[in-house]
Amino acid sequence: MTSSLIRGRPRRAKAHIRVRVAHAVLGVVVGVGWLVLPVMTVVAEDPVPAPPTGTVASAAAPPQGGTSTADLVLPLLAGVAALALAGYGWLRRTRRARTRTTPGIVSAAPPTPTPADFERQARTALVLADDCVRTSREELSFVQRRFGRTDTEVFTHALRAAETELSAACAIWRRYEQGTPRDPAARRQALVGVIGRCAEAGRRLDSVAAELDLLRGLAGPGLNGALEIAEGRFRELTGRTIIAQDTLPALRERYGASALGPVTGYVEQAKDRLVFATARLNEARQAADAADDGRAARHLRAAEGAVSQAEVLIGGVERRARDLRQAAELLPATLTGAEAELAKARRGAGTPLPPGELHARLAHADTVLAAVREELTTGPYDPLDALHRITRAVRRLENGREGVVSAAAVLVARDSVSGAEEFIAVHRGAVGPEARVRLAEAIRELAAHDADRADAASREARDRAEQNVRTHGTPYADIPHAAPGLAGAILGGILLPEPPGTDIPAAYGGPETRARHHAPEPP
Repeated sequence: MTSSLIRGRPRRAKAHIRVRVAHAVLGVVVGVGWLVLPVMTVVAEDPVPAPPTGTVASAAAPPQGGTSTADLVLPLLAGVAALALAGYGWLRRTRRARTRTTPGIVSAAPPTPTPADFERQARTALVLADDCVRTSREELSFVQRRFGRTDTEVFTHALRAAETELSAACAIWRRYEQGTPRDPAARRQALVGVIGRCAEAGRRLDSVAAELDLLRGLAGPGLNGALEIAEGRFRELTGRTIIAQDTLPALRERYGASALGPVTGYVEQAKDRLVFATARLNEARQAADAADDGRAARHLRAAEGAVSQAEVLIGGVERRARDLRQAAELLPATLTGAEAELAKARRGAGTPLPPGELHARLAHADTVLAAVREELTTGPYDPLDALHRITRAVRRLENGREGVVSAAAVLVARDSVSGAEEFIAVHRGAVGPEARVRLAEAIRELAAHDADRADAASREARDRAEQNVRTHGTPYADIPHAAPGLAGAILGGILLPEPPGTDIPAAYGGPETRARHHAPEPP
């Protein structure tokens, strides 16, 4: 149904045009009348009555014998002026109608966003909400280490609620990407749902951010206690970094360089963050000694962000080493289980495939198993990759998986999801919403015990995240002298250029409160 504003617009426009046309016609009539009047006076049979005679009147009266040229000039000018004004008004009106970009009637309601606007807002909301959840998790880990889990339960609950809202937003966006729903109005509503869920996640964190600040009390004795926690965690992580560095050569010798590909460079990146944390902790301690609590808190939060990312990196190396050992122990049993699955498929038990397709897939599976057995006897190999190939070959038989093959698929999927999570966590300044949404999907599928889908989604998330980093990353070498507050943007040996004012230290909270501790350094 057409609104009253839209229906009333043409009538007003037409009325406006009629008024201008009437003014133009009136001007033309007046001008023509003024031109014709002297001519009518000349050709008339009866002369115009003369004024009363008198001395003064006779002296001042003009001659009555005819019409002079001066009598025609003024009417002619008036007519030309009227025509010029009418033409100018018409041209101006036409030009305005052709070039107008806004409605003729200004509406009090804002313009309706387009689908592209909604998509852009949803993408921005997803990235912001995910960053808020991650930085909140980082600061909460320091708070829990100092005050315990009982006194920080309210913050943990808020963080979990925010994670739930974010996961729901990612699920809606994922379905939207896949074309569900199809109706334009429903798709627009889905984007509104994504934006609303992300806003609710931020609100959950904002609602308890001030309470967390009161608990930490980063001033006076409270600041000294927080510094001791950060310094202790820093020293512990330094020792783990040395152990991880010493472990890598043995892992490469046993499993080959390709087995450590997902964590290549992690130790070096962790060292960079620890160097950055060293400088920030020293600055924070000096500021605390000088009773400059605000400056000390800013440096402390920057150091905490760097320590958190270094811990993710070293934890990734430790996890990869652990998963490789578990995969190597599980591989022989997985080979035996896979052979049993192939034998069952050859008997035609439980597979819906036609005979020709089944024969081709069985041949492929036999080739994969033979290649894995050869790798076991010829030298260094990647046991996780071997498990991945075996489980994928058995999955293509579509006769189900049981026992050890299923356990191997879960181990591979868990390792893949953890690797994608670690990479996105330390490179989040360059990672867009697509990779984050795929990771959220992988986590949901793993929780639902669908190892195949979880593995596929996590690998896609890692690929997209790496592509984002290659596209947007820039080299950065002078990490120890970086400005405080940039710890959250230091990304695997790179520091992403960000707009002014976005170098915010990692802090618990949503969009409204995450920048509350950031203030410019005094000159």
